[in-house]
This record gives sequence, C-alpha cells and structure tokens, in this order.
Amino acid sequence: MMKKAFPVYDICSLADHQHSDLLISRFAPYLQKHQNLSLPHKHTFYHVVFFTKGSGKHSIDFKYFPVEPHQIYFMSPGQVHRWSFEGPVDGYIINFSAEFFQSFLLRPDYLESLPFFTGNVDDEVINISADKQLQVTALFEQLIAESHGPGHMAMDMIRALMLQLFILVARHGVYSSQNTTPNYNYTLLQSFKKLTDKNFATLRLPKDYAALLYITPNHLNALCNDMLGIPAGEVIRNRVILEAKRLLVNLDLNITEIASKLNFADNSYFTKFFKKYTGLTPEDFRKNPIAQ
Repeated sequence: MMKKAFPVYDICSLADHQHSDLLISRFAPYLQKHQNLSLPHKHTFYHVVFFTKGSGKHSIDFKYFPVEPHQIYFMSPGQVHRWSFEGPVDGYIINFSAEFFQSFLLRPDYLESLPFFTGNVDDEVINISADKQLQVTALFEQLIAESHGPGHMAMDMIRALMLQLFILVARHGVYSSQNTTPNYNYTLLQSFKKLTDKNFATLRLPKDYAALLYITPNHLNALCNDMLGIPAGEVIRNRVILEAKRLLVNLDLNITEIASKLNFADNSYFTKFFKKYTGLTPEDFRKNPIAQ
C-alpha cells in the first residue's frame, strides 16, 4: 500500500455538513473542533483567515509569521501550513474550492490574478490598517450571516461578498511584485511557475521549461532575473527544496522514499543536494523544521 505523502484535508472533512465547495465559520469554534490542524498539513482548497484577536505564530510553506489582530492570510491549494497559538484566538475563516468561486466568473484564472493567491508566501499575509478594519470585519460578518441563513440566492451573495473582500485587500496590500497587471512577462512568469509546480520532480533544467514555453533559455533566465532577481535554475531548485521540506515533516516517510518521490538517483545524492542549498542534512531539518 502506497504511503500518503502528507496529511491532506478537503472541505468535507472539516465541515459539519457535507458541502464540498464552501465552509465559512468564526475561527474560535473552528479551531476548537480541529485542534489537529496545529500539525503540518495541506489543503485541497483555498483558505482565508482573518484574525480579530490572538497571538502566537503560523507558517505557510515553512515561513513563519506572528499572529496579530487584524491580520488576514491567504493560502492556495497544496501549500503546507501549521498553527501555534498562545492564549485565546478568534476571527473568521473561509475555505472554498476554485470551482465554487469561479462558477459565476467568465475568467477561470481570476483567483490567480489576485496577488495573494500566486503562491508567493511573502504576499499572503497582510496586516489590515486601522482605516480598513471595520470594512473587512463587516464583510466577514455578512459572509457569516449569509452562510447560516436560507436566504434567496445566498450562494451568489456569498460569492459577491468574497469578490468584494478580495478586491478590497488586493488594493490595500503592499506586494513584493509591484506590477500585478497581467502583462505578457507577468503571464509568462506565472506559466513558468505553474510548469515547475507540475514537473519539478522530472524536469530540472531551464532549457526544458523554455521549450515548453516556446522561448529560448536565455529569454527565460532574463525574465526570472528581471522579475524575481534570481535565474530560472534557482526557481526550479527552490521548488524541489520546498517539496523536500514538505515531505520531510511527514515522519511516515523515510529519507530513501522521499529521495525516490523527488526522482533523485539515490539517498546520498538527495542528501548532498539538500545540504548544499539549505545548509542542513535532511535528518537535521526533520529534527527541528520550526527553527528553519
């Protein structure tokens, strides 16, 4: 029997009722019900949390952030996440599938055009300024009310409120990519990132991705250097290292199995690769991933 690579949750497994596309809740009762989510895990859905009180820390793909009131964070499917709270925490949570949100839009890629859903962890955690806190809180309260009432066209109202929330926060945030307009270079870079997400285990060279994008390797490198400040090869390596970290926190998998999943020829080659780019052996990272 093949071992699961990682604890993965869908919306049904976290909801009282079997709605596969949407869960909206106040955060405190959700946290009480799902205390196991303090351990590293993945979601198959989009995940939004707005804290109104609390402290501690949370991580997205091994980058840690302090929990603060009026902080909102966004996660895309597949990212690894964990919480470590100190004292009472409250706020709001929305879990939703891409299909739920996109079902009334003509643009199926709309979510990916939002700067906090592009997979860049630095853009996914936003502290809402005092002048917008009441507006954001009011939208979450409306979402809670619509999700608990049998109102006419409630699901469409929820979608409209979510869209309003996302646009409000997208306007409000300061993002690492200053130009989020989907121009040619931005779209090309997003296509490259999507391809690395799908193929990082088997395609390791920039020329492989350049061929899939119908551009030259020099063009791809120039694009990554201009927009990310790193060459294309480093983008690919970073994606391999991220997946290695995601797998290493699952103690059910041994190092040999992880090396195999990542398509390394043997355990030794994987260990050398991981240590070269992180400064740690896989075993050292596994002992204390929180410190990294």
